[in-house]
Amino acid sequence: MYAIVRAGGRQEKVSVGDVLLVDKVAGQPGESIELTPLLLVDGDVVTSGAEDLAKASVTAQVIKPAKGPKITIMKFKNKTGYRKRQGHRQPLTQVRITGIDA
Repeated sequence: MYAIVRAGGRQEKVSVGDVLLVDKVAGQPGESIELTPLLLVDGDVVTSGAEDLAKASVTAQVIKPAKGPKITIMKFKNKTGYRKRQGHRQPLTQVRITGIDA
């Protein structure tokens, strides 16, 4: 059994036991969170109706906070001496899928 869930601004394919990185969520390590299911697949049975998905739930356990890769932003204007450098690391959260209930 697997599910397609909304995790931050993306959709992820998950099954029980998977570990994935999602956009930062409020929660301490060890706490349980709910992810919004968009599609459930159990063998040949595919659940995609809104009323059926309202009853379904995907639970995950927060493992630890994490950071994405470093992204370097360079701004440069020719012949003016203008240079600007900036970096960014996106805050993420590592979670483990603990249950998919249809």
